[in-house]
Amino acid sequence: MRRSASLRVLSVALGAMGAAWMLCAPASAQTTPNSGHWIVDTRLRYEGVSQDGVADADALTFRARLGYETQAYYGVRGLIEAEGVGHLNNDFNDGVNGHTTYATVPDPEAFELNRLQLAWSGEHSAKATIGRQRIILNNARFIGNAGFRQNEQTFDALRLEAHPLSHLGLTYAYLDNIYRTPGNRSPQYRWRSNSHVIQADLDGAYGRLSGYALLLDFANARAQSSKTYGLRWQKDWSLGANNVRLTLEAARQSDYANSPSQFELGYQLGELGVRHGQFGATLGGERLEGNGVRGFSTPLATLHAFQGWADVFVNTPSDGIRDLYLTATYNTHPWPAAQPVALMLSAHSFTDDSGGRDFGSELDASVRFTLTPRASLEVAGATFNGDDSRFADRDKLWVSLEYRL
Repeated sequence: MRRSASLRVLSVALGAMGAAWMLCAPASAQTTPNSGHWIVDTRLRYEGVSQDGVADADALTFRARLGYETQAYYGVRGLIEAEGVGHLNNDFNDGVNGHTTYATVPDPEAFELNRLQLAWSGEHSAKATIGRQRIILNNARFIGNAGFRQNEQTFDALRLEAHPLSHLGLTYAYLDNIYRTPGNRSPQYRWRSNSHVIQADLDGAYGRLSGYALLLDFANARAQSSKTYGLRWQKDWSLGANNVRLTLEAARQSDYANSPSQFELGYQLGELGVRHGQFGATLGGERLEGNGVRGFSTPLATLHAFQGWADVFVNTPSDGIRDLYLTATYNTHPWPAAQPVALMLSAHSFTDDSGGRDFGSELDASVRFTLTPRASLEVAGATFNGDDSRFADRDKLWVSLEYRL
């Protein structure tokens, strides 16, 4: 009953989407606050991987997202977007092409509907979005779009947002299907879901306090079903010429719904960031517990952004993981043509969740050139040195050219 009911709701939404398209789509592509606009988001990327035990991978891929968002009509906008990923060579394992002698670059070829949604905005920042959509919660540690990969993660969902008080924000999302980065040729592409995401945000002189509940139930990925309750606190200060940010977060995760096993695991994060003019530095530690059988999991996260860009720990080890990291950033004065250059260097030290067993260390670096307001070039690299036989040494290099309209 749940499956047919949720699909009926989604079908109604998509039918309404078509009606809104005919009513609202303007003839012009000009973008103003109340007009429709075209969506063009492209990325050409080279990714090279050298990893112990497999042949070096060289992947040249191209991704394009093309779509249109209508003008607002009584606060309602419709949006449709297609996404395509193509390969310009085949010297890598994309996860579905069978080239298993090569290192993995998980960007398979795909052509799919990326987003198809209706969104309503009302007074007092009230919002509702239904259909296939992008969802990013907080820093994307638990719910994100996995935007680094060429194939984006999107959700068939109903999302509601409200601000009943000036300092209180409420968010609820029902997740019906998750369309994941392995692409539509993979059996892991679509997770059938009966999941609920709830968050409350309090803002004040004390900073921002967020409480969340993630009730994840996946029919065809039962091992990933779990419930997670957490608190996140973030506070910014100005100390003379310095801006300081402190972030603390803790969560508890246990089995839920059709999970095949019982477990209870914890998560902790502490992070201190300082910015002085063009310079920034962040010192942090993140801990995901393990019980010897499984680790604390975040299957809907933007995983590449955490625990190093080499993506060694996208699946938490069974004995958990502790990541201590230091990141430094520098943004130049605008150059050239009023566009800055952004540099980043980050060092990580990984152990099990107790800190008693070394997993390895990693160094990440990137430089991003904003060529024009619509085009950018980024060069990034990661090198991981493993101290545990489970985690092979690897080096990665990315060169990306992006254009967005």
